[in-house]
Amino acid sequence: MDPQDRHICSHAFEHSQDHHGAVAPPVYQTSIFTFPDLESFSRAQLAERDHFIYSRGLNPTVKLLEDKLAALERGQACKAFASGMGAISATLFSLLKHGDHVLRINQTYGPSVELLDHMARYGVSHDGIGGDQDVSDHLRPETRLIYIESPSSLRMELANLEAISAIARKRGILTLIDNTWATPLFQKPLTHGIDMVVHSLSKYIGGHSDVVGGAVIADAELIDRLFANGHQLLGAALSPHSASLILRGLRTLPVRMAEHQRNALAVARFLADHPQVAAVHHPSLAKGAAADWAARQLHGHSGLLSLALHHPSYSRIANFIDALELMRIGVSWGGYESLALSPMRPDGSGQPLIRLAIGLEHIDDIIDDLERGFAALDR
Repeated sequence: MDPQDRHICSHAFEHSQDHHGAVAPPVYQTSIFTFPDLESFSRAQLAERDHFIYSRGLNPTVKLLEDKLAALERGQACKAFASGMGAISATLFSLLKHGDHVLRINQTYGPSVELLDHMARYGVSHDGIGGDQDVSDHLRPETRLIYIESPSSLRMELANLEAISAIARKRGILTLIDNTWATPLFQKPLTHGIDMVVHSLSKYIGGHSDVVGGAVIADAELIDRLFANGHQLLGAALSPHSASLILRGLRTLPVRMAEHQRNALAVARFLADHPQVAAVHHPSLAKGAAADWAARQLHGHSGLLSLALHHPSYSRIANFIDALELMRIGVSWGGYESLALSPMRPDGSGQPLIRLAIGLEHIDDIIDDLERGFAALDR
């Protein structure tokens, strides 16, 4: 793990002596900032992207988080939002117009697809391909954005970021990647030519399942566009209190991600050798071109993976998940606790997978719990 990243997570930009030596950054829990005279207020309004006026725009606690996230991703600027979907919505509404097309690569987060479906009423179209398909074959003259998940959050699919970004730049197409699975510690897409990175801060970066947030990192010009349009006008501003919780999460992110990785690699190996398992989806087990992409792009592996059973059915999947005692059933991931769920429905629709978010419990306890699930498959 890059020592620079450890410094950014723990101390960068904090200037504690400006706050009486406070170890924890202060929470500026205020809606407005006042000015000594009307002239200074008027000057600030003319450059509101650079001044603290109203916390829907800039707030010192939120800005500290934004500075750290931009530095971690090796980007110029960041804008934080009240949720991951707030970040995605602001980006799509800021960048797209009537007649534009979005090409999605790998399985996209479900609510993002729903949002793009709704944007059809405004003349925006979209479709998706796998990361192993040739992007050039699916671009249209009206394609304005390539939206990537790599690794994705269900099958952990990968994509060749450098190849995609090179094609996109030649055609004047922007690229956006959801980097939530890897975090900035394990993947830095901007260094591979991607234009914008989006995160759900609710996951590993927050790290404690007690805060919801999102962020977009890019060059200053793109973030300025997002600030003026998607952030200010849609209003999904991250609160100072939420920003302080995420800053707290950043302090332990390097330590937590190392342990998530250690546990997940042990679980992936255990599942890969289990006779009841037909497939395990985790980048550490990637083969062929995907293995090359993982080696080149990823500096580590997070704790989210999925598995497919031999002879899958809803009842067998439900038996497995319901028998787990340590792992709880819940959406999201990235906190201390291990979680399990399945996208399969009682009517047989949905993918017959079991998704596991491997937490920070002792690995022996996690493996024992998985054995409990396998023992219950055919009860």
